[in-house]
Formats: sequence, structure tokens, C-alpha cells
Amino acid sequence: MADAKNTRAGGLSRSISLPALVFYGVGTILGAGIFVVIGKVIGEAGALAPLAYALAGLVAFTTALSYAEISARIPTAGGPIDYVERATGHRRAGSLAGWLLMAANTVSAATITSGFVGYFGVFLDAPGWLVAGGVILFLGAVAGFGMQASTGFMSITTTIGLVTLLAVLWATRDGLAAAPALLAQETAALSWPVAAGLFAGAFLALYSFIGFGDMALTAEEVKNVEATMPRAIVLALIIVFAFYLAVSAALVGSGSTGALAQSDAPLVTAVERAGWPAWPVGVASLFVIVNGALTQMIGAARLLMDIGRDGRGAPALFGRVHSRTRTPLAATATISVIVALLATLVPLKSLAEATSLVILAVFTAVNLSLWRLKRRGQPAGVPNIWRTVPVVGALTCAAAAFTQVAFWLTG
Repeated sequence: MADAKNTRAGGLSRSISLPALVFYGVGTILGAGIFVVIGKVIGEAGALAPLAYALAGLVAFTTALSYAEISARIPTAGGPIDYVERATGHRRAGSLAGWLLMAANTVSAATITSGFVGYFGVFLDAPGWLVAGGVILFLGAVAGFGMQASTGFMSITTTIGLVTLLAVLWATRDGLAAAPALLAQETAALSWPVAAGLFAGAFLALYSFIGFGDMALTAEEVKNVEATMPRAIVLALIIVFAFYLAVSAALVGSGSTGALAQSDAPLVTAVERAGWPAWPVGVASLFVIVNGALTQMIGAARLLMDIGRDGRGAPALFGRVHSRTRTPLAATATISVIVALLATLVPLKSLAEATSLVILAVFTAVNLSLWRLKRRGQPAGVPNIWRTVPVVGALTCAAAAFTQVAFWLTG
């Protein structure tokens, strides 16, 4: 289908291909999880961190399959706004899902920016607010230039990130070899406090997979979206799942987890402990971390655009698309300012936990929406996953959210 036919008049431009979308997804998921949050996951789950990532991945994969189908059924920049509204027939339900997801994406971008500040501190001691403000200003400008600029930038930085992770795995290969025996030992001695730490770690690790939801928000900018989006979501999740398991296993198998849990730059700490120079990993990590913040900001801006465009409680100004860049500049600028403030004022772990809880609520709603839509019929030309998949996805997401709330209430 020609790009001209794929582009709404006065709207977004369809310029994203399958490889670019896979890089976009891998970049945001890896940037959020493996470079920023892995130390916090190890702090909760200890040596069972790989198992925490495995549990989180299973929860995420069922919902990712639901997104693969529903984003092909309803390929709009509003994502869950339109999924929930069409499934329930209630405009307010869709609007609520949109506002929640926009808030989660904004907080997530701030989480990743906080992680960037931690890695930046390895090289230069500068005020956190200054570093956060500078990186958000840069990312806001990239997002404002358009999706071709954003995906091109991310293709380069994601390639750097993948090469870096392979280098980390090589440096910590002895830890990777020792991890299976350590995991077996820890699992055999499992107690309630250890299990509680495992589930708390899995909840934090779930944050590391949420990027596939941001992929769906680019639906109005993807070529041949009905075929491209589902393939890209599945491919991206498989790639990052393999890296999460391997890297977390290598880190916990390489020695004491205490230093990794306390480090602002856990991969740098792991490589340095293995006797390798730390600065190449630190520099490369900075490039990859910004991927995650960029995609979260783009996703939040697209949601704000859809909310403003459709009169869902935001000024119509946010729904306007610039005639030259084909991006919502007002929405992008607003999200950038909010992200900078959150990254400066709120601790990283609190940001990650808040993001995960809101995302789980949205994921539950998306799964239930797909289940309801599938009961009405199955359109041609889109994936047809088993009807039990969205049911399992909704149950696991709801259970994960309930478990985390219970942990909070019981201390």
C-alpha cells in the first residue's frame, strides 16, 4: 500500500518498516530494563534474579500476543484508548485507559532518565537536574523532528547496545557458567522471605518488558501495519527476553549481588569487577538508555495527541500535527517538561514501581478488550491468537498488580 494512502490527511506519516520497528522495540525495552532496573531487580530477588525475569517475561508475553492482534485490528496512535472504547462501547472507559497509559509512559521516561543520570555520574560529577534537563531537551528535539529521525537514531544506538551486551556477557562468562548451579541451590532452599523477594523482583522486572506497548502507539506511522506490527512485537520480545535471562544470570553468577544492587550503573560495576575496563560499557550504556526514554516520550506524546484530537479532556492544541515534521510538537514539548521534573524530583525505584502498577492495570484492560472483540468475530488479515491467551494475560496481570499492592500494604 502506498505511503500516500497510508497517511491520514494532516496526520502522521507512515515511514516505519519492519526492521526499523523491531529496532525501535528492542531499543526501548532493553534501555528500560537491562541498563537501568536490573540492579534493583537483583536487590529484591538476589541470586534468583534470572527467575524473576523469567516470571516477568511469561506475564509479559501473553499480553504481548494480545497486543500483536489488537494493534493490527485497531491500528491507531491512541492504542488502548481505542481498544477499550471499541470493546466496551463507553467513551469514558477508553479515555481513562489513555490518561493512565500516558501517565505511565511519562513516569517511565523519567525512570529511564534517572538511570541515565546514574550512568553519567560514572564519568562526570555534575548536578543531576542539569544532566536530566539536558538529555530531555535533546530527546525532545529528536522526537520533534519526526519518526524517521527517531527510528534512525535508535537503529544506531540499539546496535551499539546489543554489541555492548555481548561484550558484557563475554566479560562475565564465568558467572554465566556458574549461574545454573547457583540458581538450583537457591531454589532448593526457597523460603517465604526469599519467595517474597522473588515476586517483588519479578514485579520490578515486569517494567523491563513494557516497551511492546509503546510499539503499538506508532501504529499510524507503520507501513503495512496489519502485518508489520504483530511480527515486530513478537521478534522484539524474543530478542530482549534472551538478553535479560543471559545477562541477569551472568551478573548473579559472577559474585556478590550486594554491590550490583547498590550500584547506579550495575553493568559497569559487573564488568569492572571482572577485571575489564569500565568506561566503554558506560559510554555505550548512555546511548542505549536514551532509547528507552525517547520511545516512552514519543508514546506519551502520541497519547496526548490522540486525547487532544478527540476531545477527551485535553486542549485541542495537543492534537495538532506540525505540517513539516508530521509530529505533535505541542504534546511532545509538554511531555518533555513533565519528564524532566519527575526525573529530578522522584527516586528511580518509586518511579519504576508506580509505572509497573499502572501499566498492569492498562494491560489487564487491553487483554479483556481483545477477549470481548474476539467473541464478536475475527476480521480477515490480522493474527488470530487463541481466545484463552487474553484471558490468561488479564489474569496474570491482575494477579501481579494485586500481589504488589498486598506487599505494599503488609510492608
